[in-house]
This record gives sequence, structure tokens and C-alpha cells, in this order.
Amino acid sequence: MTQKIRVGDDVLRSIPDPGQAAVLPKDGETNILITSALPYCNNVPHLGNIIGSTLSADSYIPISSTYTGTRNRRTLYICGTDEYGTATETAALKEGTTPRELCDKYYALHKETYEWFDIGFDHFGRTSTAKHTEICQSIYLNLGQQGYLEKQIKDQTYCEGCKKFLADRYVEGICPNCSYIDARGDQCDGCSRTLDAIDLIEPRCLIDKTHNVVARSSSHMYFKLDAAQPALEDWIKKSWKKGKWSPNATINADGEIVDARMKSGLKPTPVTRDLAWGVPIPPLGREDDKEMSGKVLCEWLFDAVIGYVSITGEYTPEWKQWWFNPDNVRLYQFMGKDNVYFHTIYFPAMLLADGRDWTTLHHLSTTEYLNYEGGKFSKSKNRGVFGPAAKETGIPASVWRYYLLSTRPETADAMFSWADCIAANNNVLLKNFGNFVNRALKFLSAQYDSVLPESGDAPGPLSPNDPLDAEFITDVNALLKDYIDAMESVKIRLGLQTVMLISSRGNGYLQASGLNKALMTENPQRCAQVVSRAVNLIYVLSALIYPFMPATSDALLLQLNAPARVVPEVLSTDILAGHQIGQPDHLFKNIDEKMDQVWKVRFGGDESAKKEEEEAPTSKRKAKKTSAGNAAPNGVAVSGPKSPEVVALEAKILEHGQVVRGLKEKKEPKDVVDAAVTELKRLKAELVLLEKSRTSTA
Repeated sequence: MTQKIRVGDDVLRSIPDPGQAAVLPKDGETNILITSALPYCNNVPHLGNIIGSTLSADSYIPISSTYTGTRNRRTLYICGTDEYGTATETAALKEGTTPRELCDKYYALHKETYEWFDIGFDHFGRTSTAKHTEICQSIYLNLGQQGYLEKQIKDQTYCEGCKKFLADRYVEGICPNCSYIDARGDQCDGCSRTLDAIDLIEPRCLIDKTHNVVARSSSHMYFKLDAAQPALEDWIKKSWKKGKWSPNATINADGEIVDARMKSGLKPTPVTRDLAWGVPIPPLGREDDKEMSGKVLCEWLFDAVIGYVSITGEYTPEWKQWWFNPDNVRLYQFMGKDNVYFHTIYFPAMLLADGRDWTTLHHLSTTEYLNYEGGKFSKSKNRGVFGPAAKETGIPASVWRYYLLSTRPETADAMFSWADCIAANNNVLLKNFGNFVNRALKFLSAQYDSVLPESGDAPGPLSPNDPLDAEFITDVNALLKDYIDAMESVKIRLGLQTVMLISSRGNGYLQASGLNKALMTENPQRCAQVVSRAVNLIYVLSALIYPFMPATSDALLLQLNAPARVVPEVLSTDILAGHQIGQPDHLFKNIDEKMDQVWKVRFGGDESAKKEEEEAPTSKRKAKKTSAGNAAPNGVAVSGPKSPEVVALEAKILEHGQVVRGLKEKKEPKDVVDAAVTELKRLKAELVLLEKSRTSTA
């Protein structure tokens, strides 16, 4: 197919070849290093985890899906699994496996999940590597040489049944600050304060809660945060202002440090643990080395954050070009609000005390919590969508990405809702964005045989003083500025909202211009002009939507038959007359609103069936309505509340019906469709039998 695209640095995006050497920063240019909080390698990420760090970071950044990539900037996106420490040992103990085996299992699961969500890391690594040990130990040694490590002998929790000291996460008890009864030994989920396990009231051993937990003395190395605080405060105030941090718990909008620990004075923090699974402590060449023998570095308060560096080291042997280059590299870090302390206080203090010229935090982007349908995500209660389950719904990754990013909890906690998710697909993506693209490209395909006509517009920027479309061009240019400003400020949700405003403006333009066969007959020159400008706006949208929905961007480019482009500052004529587009197709499919109830039951956890059982009618009128409402699809009327079995089977029928409709829409082979229809009939027959058995026993 013939391509006619305007050539220029302000048009085409530079896309690295898959096999090329590692991305490295270039002096004198803006180089972006991006990290998202390392997920623990002992569980499955849920939707809140994904929007809290990995997806948010991916929407700002590089190569496979990002804003900075669409601005032709050298960008490196690093993430990986946090594998050492007590959390992993505890999970391995519960699963009856070794920490290494557990990490191998969950690393693969995390990687698979993020790949399905189209998250484009440059490298997704792990911390249980030789490179990680090497870099952690070098920082520990430097802190010792700079005088920032001191030995302290303190009481620690000791389990008389296990006959060993218990690391923080092997202990639970009552929080001394807020009285939360299930506070962990390192942090309380009730008040979010960091804790020392020895301070817990009525401590319990997680290995065996019948064991007796007592206090015994043990020697550990402490990082003298109090000594690092003066330099740290100065750094925070400068970096917050320069990097325009998002609102957080460390420093407020007026530049005042508000963290309670800093206001009361930081205290030395332990950096070693009595564990086997971790980075071994290297000798400092001091008399107390013998007392540290056999201990490891604390994952929670030392080696986890160093994972960003070591994973970069696994990606390229030239990792120091990224991490010892503060003049040319800007570090952007994405995380949930519970990680702010470690990235704005602890990690920077460690790097400053190390003495080397590290690349430190430039911009901090944090999120509040995403909750689920009026409550919290809970793996133990099977409540919420975890990992691969998102794929099993049949909702495309692009739609998941759109909904999660459009509800990104930037300033307050947000709530996941199936009804809202379906509405976002049907009312925004399908009726707004998809409608504009499909209407314009189908008209071009049908009326011009897919070849863009001569519009009379010269290649390059369109004039905001255009005699016919001045308002349209001015509006689009203003929205482009809003988009760029939002993304430069890492206001991801606002950036996405602006994309939808631009597509809405495109719909309005087609409507106001009266694009139809009559216009083509009565004013062919104007019709050609409208088509050209609409197609070029779609080309712009392919770049704007790329950070948020890369697969949708790829689909647009395929339909346009055009190469990837950069984000422009103004609307231009870049796809020229004579260009042949590809085959127009729908970008999105309608989701049946009934699936709301199906997915609520499926992902509602153990409470869903119980709720169905308990919600019996409270009056004769309600009973009559419920009886009619509970009539099965086969016409068998049933009185009383539906049983959990009926609810589950009805949900399965609705879900399978959606599958059948999808197969028919995609025009899959007849034998495939027939097999799916047969299975649907079988499920319906099973429901009939189940309902009849209920009526016969009623």
C-alpha cells in the first residue's frame, strides 16, 4: 500500500531495534530513568498494585508504552521482583517450599501478568542475583567507611519454640501506637507507622502461634539516620522544588517537611537481620565483625531500594552511566503512598551518606489506594481481580489500562466498580474515541477507495486563522498544549482525559462539517479537506493514546497504514494526498451490562454467596417481585432467594453467552462457534434441572 507521510523530526518517532544495544544516557540531553516500586515476590499483584506503580510508570515512560518515548527522549524503565527478606521466608514456609523455588514461581507469574497488561519495561529483573549482592555490599561498606554504621545491642523477639530470633515479619501483635491487633513486626497496617517488633504488645510467632515469644539481646548494625538528617533535609527541600514532587507525606505544598519522624528527629535504624535468605553482611574490618557473622542485610530497610540499581546492573554493565550521572539523568519514581518514606527519606539518606555522586530522585509520583467494590482487595477472601484473572474476563488489556488510568487515585483513594468499568468501555472508548476513528476511516475507505484525496492543505501546520476551521484548529492546538503540560507534570489521569476531549472534538468536527455523501457531491473540495483533517487528527491521536493504550495505538497505525509518530505541538497535515489507508475496523466492542453482576459474583469472594443467601425479601410485595425476578431463563418460577449454586450457574451462562457472541462477531470457524453454542445449551439444561430439583423439594 502506498504511503505518503511528511518527513521531519517533528513527525516520526524514533523506535529502537529490538536487538540493539542497551539504552544509555547521552550527555547534554534530557535522559529519563524511571522506576516503579518493586513488587514483593511472594504474592500475586491485584489491580490496585498494578495502577499504584507499574502501570502508572509505564504510562509516563519509554519504548513499548510511554509519553517520553513519544517525545524521542532516551528513557530507561526498570522494575523487578523484591525477593529477599522475611516476607519471602514466611511465604515459603507456608507453602512448604524453599525461598528460591517460591521466588522462581512468583517471578514468572508477575512477569506474565505485566506482559499481558502491555507494560513495557526495558528490563524486569529480580534482586536475588550476584549483582545485587555486590552493589548492596559496596554501599554497606561505604556507609561503614564514612562513619554511618554503629553496632547496637538490643532486645529482640525470640521464639522459645523455634529456638531462634524472629525477624520482623515472623512476629505479629498489638500495635503500641493505635492498638491494631494484627500489627506486623516492621509496620502497622492500622496506622502505617514503622515499628520495632520488640515493641509489640502480646507478640505472636507466625510459625506457630502457640509458641512463647520473649525478649533476648542480639547485636546488629544500625544506619545513623540522625547523622544524615541535616544533609537530607537540605536535599529534600531542593529536590521537591526542582522536581515538582506530587503531594506526599514527607513535604507539603508549601515546602515544609511534615514527616513526623523527621520533625521529632530521625533515629538510627537497624540494617541487619538474623536470617538465612538475604545478602550476607561483608566484614568492615572492625572488632565487631565476628558478632555480625551469619547475619544478612535487612530487605525492608536496606536492600530492597537498592534493587533499582542492581537490576539496572543486570540490564547493562554500563549501569553507572545511569546511576552516577546526576547532571544528565533525571530519576522519576512511581509508587503507592505507603512507600513514600523509603523513597524520599531512607533511600536518599543512604545514597547521600555513601559519599559517591549518585543520581537521586528528581520527581516523585505517588498514588493513594484503589479499593474494590466498597471494600478492599483480599487474596485470602478471593475478593477482587488478581494477576491473570483480568485476562480471563475477556476484557482486552487496552480497556483495562484505560479504566485503571482514568480512575488513577492521584489525590484520594478511588473505588473500582464493574459498572463504571463497563461504562468506560461502552460510553467513552466505543462511542467517543472509537466512533470518531471508525466514522472517518470508513468514509474514506468507502467513498475514496481508501486513498486520501487532495485537500488543498499544504504539508505542515494548519493555520489557526483558517477561513473555515479556525475554531477547530485552535481548539485542538490548545488541547495539545494541555496534554503536553499535563504529561510533563506527570498528571497522567489529566493527560488521558485530554486525549478523550480531543477525540470528542473530532466527533464534533465531523458533525458540524456535515461529512456525508451529499457534501462529497455538493462540495467535493470541502469534503476532501474535512476527511484529510480528520485523518491527520487520528494520526495525532495514535501518538497521544500510545502511553496509555499501546495496542490501541498500534491498531490505529495499522488502519492508517502509517509509521509511529511523535506527539506534536500543533495539528498538521502529515498524512498527504495519495496515501492509502489500511482496512478500517472497530477498535472496541460493546460489553453487555449484565456482565456487571456476573463479575461481581465471580470476583466478590466468599462474601458473595453469603450475601445472596441472606438477602431474602422482607415483605409480601417484595416476595412477589423476587419470585418473578427469580424465574429461571427456562420459565420455571422459583420462590425464595436463589441458592449459591443457581447464582454461580446463571453467572456462568451469562459469561459463556458473552463468549458465544464474541466468537460470532469475530466470524470464527463454524465448528468453533457450534461447540460453544452446544456448551451454552448444556449449561442452560443443567440450570433447568437444578431449578426443578429446587421446586420439587420446596
